[in-house]
Amino acid sequence: MLVGLPLHADQPTPAAVAGFDSCVAAVNTRMVRQHGSADPYVGLDTASRARLRRGKILVERVMPPGGGNLPGALLHHWRASAFVSGASAEDFERLLRDYAQYPAVFSPQVVQAHVLADRGNDVQVAMRLRQHHVLTVVLDTDYDVLFSRLDARHAASFSRSTHIAEIASPGSGAERPLSPAEDHGFLWRLDTWWSAEEADGGVYLQVESVSLTRSIPAGLGWLIGPYIESVPRESLEFTLRAVCQSLRPTQADSLRKENAHGHANNHSQE
Repeated sequence: MLVGLPLHADQPTPAAVAGFDSCVAAVNTRMVRQHGSADPYVGLDTASRARLRRGKILVERVMPPGGGNLPGALLHHWRASAFVSGASAEDFERLLRDYAQYPAVFSPQVVQAHVLADRGNDVQVAMRLRQHHVLTVVLDTDYDVLFSRLDARHAASFSRSTHIAEIASPGSGAERPLSPAEDHGFLWRLDTWWSAEEADGGVYLQVESVSLTRSIPAGLGWLIGPYIESVPRESLEFTLRAVCQSLRPTQADSLRKENAHGHANNHSQE
């Protein structure tokens, strides 16, 4: 569908990059303060926590100062929250660190994932992403990921994109990354923050993302508008739901915990 259409986008303007960097800096400042103590480690009020425990997933758009329109670009800022009964902060961090399982956990959005460098809490990761919404777009992406723990019940991570390349003819003999001059600008930048708080018999999760894409050219909103406007929200919600599904204890997990608890009681009685 892209062939022959005037969709090629210039790289983001310095003003657009500055707007993105300013938004990211503001979120980082808030997260450092938020993750510095147990209350509030996850930004949720009492009413929201109650809704999450009833199985709701909350998704909200965070409006950047001045709105999301930047010179030649759009800034997308979304936040989503959920609660997983029976899971722990340790379970959450273990899942996020297991990049080899990403293609299974986050299928079909994550096609490939592997670690480039692992320095404990500082990890470099490469992922191939596939997004479909009217258009199908495949991207090769690299990230710097930082993990942190306040204590055994509170975990967080921050990932910053360091390289994003759109792939032409993926999976074929003609596969190649598009040059900056050929790129369509469907994703220029992506930063993501995770917060996990273990409480109330489970774990509260919150994920927040800030991304930068091209603006929608006049006359082509019918084609690329749904992709550019819908994918940031839908991708964030999909990712959170996939994490929740993977963290939900299975029947086998429950039996193992019951057996472990039973053994512990027997030793105590002895």
